[in-house]
Amino acid sequence: MRLGVFAGCFFVLWGLVYLRVLPRGLGDSNLLWVLVLSVVVSAPLSFVLLRKQREAMSEQIVTKVDRAKSRLEANRSQEDGVVQ
Repeated sequence: MRLGVFAGCFFVLWGLVYLRVLPRGLGDSNLLWVLVLSVVVSAPLSFVLLRKQREAMSEQIVTKVDRAKSRLEANRSQEDGVVQ
């Protein structure tokens, strides 16, 4: 999804440079200028636009980590029972 936001920013900015709304850059650096500007614009956009997906993934990770911790604790208690 971040790649999609970046690609969208790239094509919009490329269009703005093509229409001469934004400066073209220095000499042959036009592509590099648009790439750097796309990264700068897409980073905060993806942070805001992809917040729900990031929170959903975080919840899934927390659930899996909690499940793994409970299994590890269950294994530890079984080992302690065998030793005693």
